[in-house]
Amino acid sequence: MAILKRTDRLIAGSVISAVLIVWLVLVGFDALNQLVRQLNHVGQHGYTVSDALAFIALTLPRRMYQHFGSAALIGGLLGLGGLAASGELTALRAAGMSKFRIVSSVVVFVGALTVVVMLMGETVAPAGDQQANALQLRTKDGRLDLSDGGGLWARDGDTVINARNALSVQHQGHRSVRLSDVRIYTIDNNGALSRFVHAQDATHDRSEWTLHDVRITDLDDDGVHASQVASLPWHTMLNSRVLEQSVVHPEYLSMPDLMRNMHYLESNGLNPGAYANAFWEHALFPLNVLSLVLCAMPFAFGSLRSGGLGRRIFIGIILAIGWYFLRRVITNMGMVYGVSALLANLVPALLLIVLAGTYFKRQS
Repeated sequence: MAILKRTDRLIAGSVISAVLIVWLVLVGFDALNQLVRQLNHVGQHGYTVSDALAFIALTLPRRMYQHFGSAALIGGLLGLGGLAASGELTALRAAGMSKFRIVSSVVVFVGALTVVVMLMGETVAPAGDQQANALQLRTKDGRLDLSDGGGLWARDGDTVINARNALSVQHQGHRSVRLSDVRIYTIDNNGALSRFVHAQDATHDRSEWTLHDVRITDLDDDGVHASQVASLPWHTMLNSRVLEQSVVHPEYLSMPDLMRNMHYLESNGLNPGAYANAFWEHALFPLNVLSLVLCAMPFAFGSLRSGGLGRRIFIGIILAIGWYFLRRVITNMGMVYGVSALLANLVPALLLIVLAGTYFKRQS
């Protein structure tokens, strides 16, 4: 038992250290690239260098979450590949450790780290992205703002606009924004409320906004007058292009937020495809990461024995790119052909597990 514990520590130390180094490099490159982009906005609507740095800091947890799968894949290859190149992996095999036993140690330690990353991706990452999104929105339109729990706020002349939520939807092949639970306050010259308009949602058809299921309340010296209409053209300077670029992407939301948006879209007869895919991608995150690691392990027992560091990195990058396109193709085809989002997101991981399982079965 003591020998097994020492071997586990050897494997864990090699693999986890490699994963952390690769993770740091991937996140660092991504953050640096985004920082350069953010610096282009400095000077717009009071956006400063400190705001740009704050944006990067706020989105860092999300970037760590996004790149962990690739880091686990490449790091696993580097860690076990290093043991193979030094002969330690061969010594472990000669001491009686099976390939499955070695891989099990890797999966257990990477799995523990995956759980921590998943918790970060469901708590800190979405909260940071929401605050970063508010910063980014103000750089593009100084009248717009996002507040915690209060949704979207905007000032348009003598009206104040509030939307509880802004959803990214696909309509006729084009991405657009749908505002839900919209409230429009009209203020007169004396600073008093003269009209209040509440709409279930608002849509944009490339030319103008339209309010749906609208209740209008007018306030004047004669009292309060209420009316209700099914739809109403909304003449506003609210920039739909800015909103399209600034609405938080579905994959950046937490699972509870995704469920809420899915329920809203379904209750209004809309396709929740992007949100459903993002939800199951989050839910299956541990399975996806571990299947990537499992699929990479056969290379450590074969072609990486005599390969150098560059070869391991190259194989890891190819596998990561292949995995990205495989998952995208299958999930997009699932959306086109009406396949369940759960099944479409589950198939890529199961495919990798079957391939890895077939390899270990043949080698046993």
